[in-house]
Amino acid sequence: MSHLLARDLDHVLRQTAGLWDELRGQRIFITGGTGFFGCWLLETFVHATDTLGLGATAVVLTRDAEAFRRKAPHLASHPALHFHVGDVRSFKFPDGSFSHIVHAGTTSSASEPPRVLLDTIVQGTSRTLDFAVHCGAKKFLFCSSGAVYGKQPAGITHVSEEFLGAPDPLDSGSAYGEGKRLAELLCCVYAREFGIQVKIARCFAFVGPYLSLDAHFAIGNFIRDGLAGGPIRVSGDGTPYRSYLYAADLAVWLWSILFSGASCRAYNVGSNVETTIAALAATVAQMFGQGMKVSIARQGNPEQVPERYVPCTERALEDLGLRPIIDLEEAIRRTIAWQRVEATANGGE
Repeated sequence: MSHLLARDLDHVLRQTAGLWDELRGQRIFITGGTGFFGCWLLETFVHATDTLGLGATAVVLTRDAEAFRRKAPHLASHPALHFHVGDVRSFKFPDGSFSHIVHAGTTSSASEPPRVLLDTIVQGTSRTLDFAVHCGAKKFLFCSSGAVYGKQPAGITHVSEEFLGAPDPLDSGSAYGEGKRLAELLCCVYAREFGIQVKIARCFAFVGPYLSLDAHFAIGNFIRDGLAGGPIRVSGDGTPYRSYLYAADLAVWLWSILFSGASCRAYNVGSNVETTIAALAATVAQMFGQGMKVSIARQGNPEQVPERYVPCTERALEDLGLRPIIDLEEAIRRTIAWQRVEATANGGE
């Protein structure tokens, strides 16, 4: 499917020009390399190493290499990528040295009990940091989450890295956010003890090819509904505010933070352009044509302050020159086009 992403891959390479030289002849290690984030990291990595002649290779941790081969055979067979089977909490260390590590491995908060989720995040980060020390890695990117801030206060429209709120530790639903908080702390402890440059990306919400359409991501569910002919169903009242960064821009931000971000300094990763869930559903419907209907499950309470999950991204702009480039409508349009071709390739309509 790489040819379908050619425009996006060229976009990423243009935006990261000059950053890739430090990978020349190097080996990197990636956890979570077969999920949504991981596929974009692998697509952009192989495009950069092929185009620029970097001679770099990546070892990718996966629990099921054969499943990934079925999902993305062009990546699974690429000579710059090698797959290492194991669980992120207990994987056997690959041989040899590595210059960079990207730790994007986690599990979905909607698919695992809180105990398993917390253990996977914390133990997986600890194990990957131990490997970073073992293999002599100099730079380590940790893909954290905006969930570390807990519930965004009503008076804050865009939450910044300086906000010191936190998830409720007495709520088992906070396992994901608390796990990411503790993992960030682990990263900085290792950075200070072992001299690793640890970069922290607090990721919010995204859209793009490879995004699951059947998980707990509203925008993915809306696209799924549209591809099925509609209606697009909003399960709540549509009042919460979200923002979405396109996956190609996400890749630009992650690589830029790995290569150029300050150690033990968190960067929000996402779009600062907010939209309500109801407006998002309408935007997705518009991409499918005027006949597409939107169904909202219940009416909002005008006395209730809408929930928000929207980042302030000024730090990424000021420190690294990062900003959203591909707007939401275009992002949705490209995602739908990719999903249609993939469905056809897999025997769907």
